[in-house]
Amino acid sequence: MDFKNIHIGSLIEKTVTERGIEISRICNFIDCTIQEALAMYEMESMESAVLLRWSKLLEYDFFRIYSQHLILFAPQAGTKKNISFDAHKFSLPQFRKNIYTRDLIDFILERINSGAMTKEQVIEKYRIPKTTLYKWIDKYKLP
Repeated sequence: MDFKNIHIGSLIEKTVTERGIEISRICNFIDCTIQEALAMYEMESMESAVLLRWSKLLEYDFFRIYSQHLILFAPQAGTKKNISFDAHKFSLPQFRKNIYTRDLIDFILERINSGAMTKEQVIEKYRIPKTTLYKWIDKYKLP
């Protein structure tokens, strides 16, 4: 899974194929025509309400893919210079950034295992704590 370049339409199409969902059921659930449904497979991004309907229909959290992108490629709040962060100033809920899914762990360990990145590069680029990375390596038996 490439968390850097997300093409949500192709991921939806792949999931539909894997689950064997009929196009008529998709059209009824999403409330669209066959042409509109097929056109969604070509979309790199889509409206969140539509993506929510796809997530419900396919019983898969497509929003999590974007969350994993943020974990890997966006700085944590307050880490940029000259930015003060006070969680009490915001009305939206604040989430911890260090929630790692198994897909994300597999992605990181594959980068190390394939030689694409060293452990030190992973720690620096993705800001994963050294102890966390070494626990993953031990737990998932990375050489």
